[in-house]
Amino acid sequence: MNIDFLELAEASPNPYVLMDRDLRLVWMNRAYCAVTMRAREDIIDRKMFDAFPADPDSESYRLLRESLDHVLETGEPDEIALIRYDIARPDGGMESRYWSATHTPLHGADGKPDYILQHTVDVTELQELRRLRDEMGVLRRADAVQARNRSLERESQRLLEFFQQAPGFVAVLGGPTHVFQMANAAYLRLVGRDDLVGRTVAEALPEVAAQGFIDTLDEVYRTGEAYIGRREPVLLDGDREPAHARRVLNFIFQPISDGDGAITGIIVQGADVTEEVEYEERQELLIQELNHRVKNTLAVVQSIAQQTFRTVPDSAPAMATFKARLHALAAAHGLLTESSWSPASVREIVELTVGATFGSLDDRVLLDGPDFLLNPEVALALTMIVHELTTNAIKYGALSGDDGQVHIEWSVNAGEDCDVLSLTWRERGGPPVAHAPREGFGTRLIRTGITSRRGTSVDLRFEPEGVVCALEVMLECGAHRAPSAEGPIRSSVIPD
Repeated sequence: MNIDFLELAEASPNPYVLMDRDLRLVWMNRAYCAVTMRAREDIIDRKMFDAFPADPDSESYRLLRESLDHVLETGEPDEIALIRYDIARPDGGMESRYWSATHTPLHGADGKPDYILQHTVDVTELQELRRLRDEMGVLRRADAVQARNRSLERESQRLLEFFQQAPGFVAVLGGPTHVFQMANAAYLRLVGRDDLVGRTVAEALPEVAAQGFIDTLDEVYRTGEAYIGRREPVLLDGDREPAHARRVLNFIFQPISDGDGAITGIIVQGADVTEEVEYEERQELLIQELNHRVKNTLAVVQSIAQQTFRTVPDSAPAMATFKARLHALAAAHGLLTESSWSPASVREIVELTVGATFGSLDDRVLLDGPDFLLNPEVALALTMIVHELTTNAIKYGALSGDDGQVHIEWSVNAGEDCDVLSLTWRERGGPPVAHAPREGFGTRLIRTGITSRRGTSVDLRFEPEGVVCALEVMLECGAHRAPSAEGPIRSSVIPD
């Protein structure tokens, strides 16, 4: 039986119109012309919104436009439960009409919609009837449902856009076999693949399975406990950068549970920290090279000093003092190198300097102060000052006998512009101090202070009970409490 489907559509009492991708009217049946009160030759080959204009800011325009755009973008049918769309009468006036519309895509060979078939039903009379029966609330409920659906659709679209544009990589895995349900743009760039959704991790990323990550995912799914990876190396074999390379990642495998608490999937979320790690490795290499060169320089300086002092009569004591100062400087440099030339702790500086000079002193040197961090410039200068004070104490002061003590206390307080370090060295129990000794290089070094910055002061007093040295320095970047500061404030020097 041969059926002319075009004639069948023409004879249908239901209105139909066919639009191309540009929303141009390429065909319509007689019922459509009748219900719209337009002749076919007046509207054929015209765009929908030219043939039936509407205010772009109106709800009528917005509803129809969003529905047509949805079909073109997704290739899926869309329905408008109720829309008011006024039609021009032959006399030039406008007639209010209410419609229910269905938009169905007709796909081409490439799988994309080439045409949209619109089927409309004029429900104006039903709308008027419903208006008369307003107490039933049918129309309001339909409008509310449609509004909620549209709102939910827009909100879902926004959430999807946020997911796709997240700066960190995110993927959602479903079920015990870890099937990709979603993966954002950052994740696809990381692995160098686009064909993930619908495939298991083992199928899509076989290289990570060989590295043990599937076992970790299995454990998270089985136990419901998250797994946090910190700076874990991962080898990826994707065909685009940055994949097909060794990457270093911070990530978390977070289990997803349903309302009953059963695990249904896993969220993979994280960040690529490869460049950060590579930068730190380069920085560490440069610091090691700097430390090596400084050590070599200090060794050359010591060698030059030995050659120079060799011909100087009675120069052994001076040479010993010079070596001690050089060693104190080297020890401070080593401390800063270990911390990559980041701020150093006051307590560590004092303990290292005193311990390196005298060895074990038990409770004869007492430290009293919090663990604050000083910038490298202040740390180096403080090392030299503490070295001179301890050297003088062991030669002439409280540490020259068996009963004397040195009490070192410090604090960091807020000044008008920045923090101020206050450190006091106080000797007690040593030989009585009759008068100030002749000022030599060491004394001048102490009096010079930690830096030449405004706000620095040194008060060196030779009291009868023992030497007192009070330092104050305005810190350039402030002081910072060391993150590992714990335990009692008072402690003894613990040597190497």
